[in-house]
Amino acid sequence: MNTDQLKSFIQVAENLNFARAAEILKITQSAVSRQIHSLEDELGTKLLHRTTRTVTLTPAGISFLEDAKNVIGRLKIAEQKIRHHQSTNMQVLTIGCQNEANLDLLCRILKSCRDEMPQLYPFLKVIPHRSILNLFYQDELDLLFGFQDDIPTKNDTVYKELFQIPLCCIVPATHLYATRAELAKEELYLENIVVCNSYAIPSKVAEMQNQISQHIPPESTYMCENLQVLLTLVRAGYGCSVLAQMNFINSDIRAIPLKDSEPLSYGVFFKKSSQSPLLKKFISIVTSTPPAPDGEK
Repeated sequence: MNTDQLKSFIQVAENLNFARAAEILKITQSAVSRQIHSLEDELGTKLLHRTTRTVTLTPAGISFLEDAKNVIGRLKIAEQKIRHHQSTNMQVLTIGCQNEANLDLLCRILKSCRDEMPQLYPFLKVIPHRSILNLFYQDELDLLFGFQDDIPTKNDTVYKELFQIPLCCIVPATHLYATRAELAKEELYLENIVVCNSYAIPSKVAEMQNQISQHIPPESTYMCENLQVLLTLVRAGYGCSVLAQMNFINSDIRAIPLKDSEPLSYGVFFKKSSQSPLLKKFISIVTSTPPAPDGEK
């Protein structure tokens, strides 16, 4: 199936006239007829009833017309986007992010680059841990943002720290601990806890969650597969959890720094051998003036 077939079918279906369709498409009437026949052969059904005087749509043709118009419409939009991108000199940078927990931190970084790189088009890929590493090492990503402990570096890989992120206890806003300035992990041993799949959160965070859960009965431990489910369960009051500090978009949750815990190093990974001027400029901007964590000037 090709666009010429679809365009021919659409024009015949809308005009119910092969001659008129040929005139609009600027091809011969026999060419229109061949396109329609080949399309019907591929689909294995008749789209049009033809007589010497009339052309009408079959039930299958009526159903297919909207789909055909949608396909052609999407192709036109895609073509317009490409032309617009070429005319505006859009510069695409493919950025990897291994889990949803990183997006809050990545947002700060992208904000710092928008003014200095107005033509930058960041194409973000959020993919589970192992898959994102394969893409990065196979050069299908320009760079990768993440926590230092989560990305094994190879000979050609460079890591630049941007900031350190403290570990926090995450509690519902109505919890007794919500007004505390800091908490010791031992204080969570008497609470319910929400534990997340280790690939959905930084490894050090998962390690701390598991350490705490070992002191808590199984019936008081809630398991989940991703960050949003974890936050939902905490908001609903099912338990507390531990995460790297981040912005929370609602007032249902409080983040209290975890006492005596080591902060996590967060930064950017890239290939030392990369010759991309765009990547080099991006790295230079990000690493020369790294965005400050929330609450700092």
